[in-house]
Amino acid sequence: MTYDEQLTFLITNALAEDIGDGDHSTLSTIDAELKGKAVLKVKQDGILAGMHVAEKIFSQVEPGIVFEAFKKDGEMMSFGEKAFEVTAKIHTILMCERLVLNTMQRMSGIATLTRKYVDKLEGYHTRLLDTRKTTPNFRLLEKEAVRIGGAINHRIGLYDMIMLKDNHIDYCGGIEKAIGKAYDYVKSKGLDLKIEVETRSLEDVEKVMKTGHIDRIMLDNFTPEKITEALKLINGKYETEASGGIHYDNIQSYAATGVDFISSGSIIHQAVSLDLSLKAVVIDN
Repeated sequence: MTYDEQLTFLITNALAEDIGDGDHSTLSTIDAELKGKAVLKVKQDGILAGMHVAEKIFSQVEPGIVFEAFKKDGEMMSFGEKAFEVTAKIHTILMCERLVLNTMQRMSGIATLTRKYVDKLEGYHTRLLDTRKTTPNFRLLEKEAVRIGGAINHRIGLYDMIMLKDNHIDYCGGIEKAIGKAYDYVKSKGLDLKIEVETRSLEDVEKVMKTGHIDRIMLDNFTPEKITEALKLINGKYETEASGGIHYDNIQSYAATGVDFISSGSIIHQAVSLDLSLKAVVIDN
């Protein structure tokens, strides 16, 4: 599916989860044809994310809505600012309110934390990657928030890259055997997939260098000193990625090694949602 198709699917299911057989609070109190306005107010400083998604949520329920954006995804937002104003049927606004807020608050929290990590890497060669440590059924937007925050999306799922991790290697019977099977699989299937292999020691790195047929080497739970040694062995032949035990306070020591990428699950699973509110603007109907 395309991004837009995935987003439509996500919104459809999220609304179904929330609305069920009807928004009875709204159905019982508001005339179905009344129109209204609502404004998204910023209640916490950070990086704004989810504007496109918010517009999509409203327009999926009511195609004729008017959405006026005052800010863009990726911009700094400050307490008291307005992000957007939407004009639609009141039923639409009230049905979409919680999904819009849940989505934007979560995405903005991830984008804000990601930006903090990215800022730490300023001046270094190293780029920041996310991981698959995401919330089930919300990966699409969590990874979009990472991108808005300035980092790079790693593989989206199990289907768009071959990553030979410790369990693959151990189940297969060794790092050389796993690489050989993965390489033969890609060639026989005619797949355009990169192959990454996880290494747990300098000995593993040496085995990978002798075997070849890969695109990237992950250096898992290596100290910065060990990464420096590993990079000498690799000598620029393959992309390199550091992972494991890397956090905000020590990320610069890893970047200083010259490793190509650092992957961090924490920019998603440690992010805290930011405070936003959607407030009604009463208009004369």
